[in-house]
Amino acid sequence: MTTTDEAGTPTTQRSTPIERVPVRCVDSDVHPVPKRGQLLPHIPEPWRSKYFTTHSFGEQIYYDAPDYAHAFAMRVDSFPDDGEFACSDPDLATKQLIMEAGSDIAILEPTAYPARIAEADHAMSQALNSWQDACWLDSHNNWHQRWRGSICVSIEAPELAAAEIEKWAEHPYMAQVLIKAERRPAWGDPRYDPVWAAATKHGFPVACHLSRSHHEELPLPPVGYPSYNHDLMVTYSLLAHNQIMSLIFDGVFDRFPTLKIVFVEHAFTWILPLMWRLDAVYEARKKWVDIKRKPSEYIKDHIKFTTQPLDYPEDKTELMRAFEWMECEKILLFSSDYPHWTFDDPRWLVKHLPEHARETVMFKNGLATYRNLPTTVPALEGQVRVF
Repeated sequence: MTTTDEAGTPTTQRSTPIERVPVRCVDSDVHPVPKRGQLLPHIPEPWRSKYFTTHSFGEQIYYDAPDYAHAFAMRVDSFPDDGEFACSDPDLATKQLIMEAGSDIAILEPTAYPARIAEADHAMSQALNSWQDACWLDSHNNWHQRWRGSICVSIEAPELAAAEIEKWAEHPYMAQVLIKAERRPAWGDPRYDPVWAAATKHGFPVACHLSRSHHEELPLPPVGYPSYNHDLMVTYSLLAHNQIMSLIFDGVFDRFPTLKIVFVEHAFTWILPLMWRLDAVYEARKKWVDIKRKPSEYIKDHIKFTTQPLDYPEDKTELMRAFEWMECEKILLFSSDYPHWTFDDPRWLVKHLPEHARETVMFKNGLATYRNLPTTVPALEGQVRVF
């Protein structure tokens, strides 16, 4: 059957295999990118004309990855032959991530440089959602039913964000709500309650992706802005520290007892000492703190972390002990970070997990965290299987 895409180009309808296989790898961090000119029609007016097309954007090098100037911190083999950006071709992503690496379901997390004006940022979120629906989650590109989208919202415009969640809530392939990490004040502020309310109403987790922003909008560390980008990269997890403390001590999880938060690319090995300290402070000041449980219990019930980046010492046994102490099977979700140069192949990552936690981290937590993920997917001949 031949149809046409949004540009009027003829396409061949693909058939979904009838045979199904069990899901054994849920990838919680994959970054699709629009092809040149593909996103612009999805940006609503007047923001398309009056904000996003009124000035040119030069190259912004904000990521000090090796060989950034050559491959923009991407896998060099993830650039399609047509000259477009890495992970702009769903077919190539299917080949590399699903067929060759073995991811059974991939959570798409498109990112965009934030706009200073909340309404403009909301317009970009609207565009990203519409673009995902048209270019990745459609029947042509999602014929294998492996892609799952993120409802992008601008949390600095909470009422608009809540309306955007409502708009896409019934989409069969939207699996989570996606917000940016940098926004101030911290998430415990009641102004954000409409976002948490809309997400929990429809059973969506809320994911926060490590991102970048304008200099004056970056999180301010306790002793001021860092001098170098590598300082920022090392200390970025402190942002998650602050948000976790705010979510717990400001009572968000008591107001929204089914809320799930996913920290993407914020690392996670630091959570163990943070839980120790939070619990110690709670015990010492319990009569002044208006929460119902120990902070570590909230973390294990409400918060997940993606495995990428995986920080590990030379002695791998130390990492295994840390996994055991933090009860990694309760808090970790597998992530590959495709198509970035830091890509973690699921076949490699699974070997670094405690044996008893492998299935839980690689797919069971994902199935339990994201909305409406199936336990089986269409069988694809020749696909690598992680398990």
